[in-house]
Amino acid sequence: MIAERGGTAATRFDLEDPRDDTRLAAPILALEPLRGLVVLDEIQRRPDLFAPLRVLADRPGTPARFLILGSASPELIRTSSESLAGRVAHHELPGLGLAEVGESHWQQSWLRGGYPPSFLATNDQTSMRWRQELIRTLLERDLPALGLRLPAETLRRFWQMLAHYLVHAGDRRFPLAERVEALPLRALAALSES
Repeated sequence: MIAERGGTAATRFDLEDPRDDTRLAAPILALEPLRGLVVLDEIQRRPDLFAPLRVLADRPGTPARFLILGSASPELIRTSSESLAGRVAHHELPGLGLAEVGESHWQQSWLRGGYPPSFLATNDQTSMRWRQELIRTLLERDLPALGLRLPAETLRRFWQMLAHYLVHAGDRRFPLAERVEALPLRALAALSES
């Protein structure tokens, strides 16, 4: 989308796709001839690419720019900062906000959340299925990859308990959540008092 808006051709690598991963077996050879925007999605699967990216980013005339996307574990951020110091900027991408979807859609935003596939789903059931799959992926794959070694069902019960507590507790903090640093929890103010 970024390349389309700028009128620039882009080369995209999805590192969850085995074909793209195989194309990057020799990263310098695969990336060096490319020009324009090069998108590397799901970079957390290939932290070994940061050192070759440093070499490519230092070429005279910068024939290619690299847009690196993926889940940001503390180790990944540290690795990228060490390998690409002075060459990288980190941006957290929030979900869609009311400014983007319009205040008239506040109820849909509240129900479906700000992730575009959930918010833009054709109906509430499709949105719910997408969110359930997101939670399953987060609990079964993403959190363990960040080093949290608890069974997915234990995490699911914790999240349900936390959600129930937050709904009934207003803005008080949940004591256990302070100790579970790996969980991506954000305080969400209640829309109205229950």
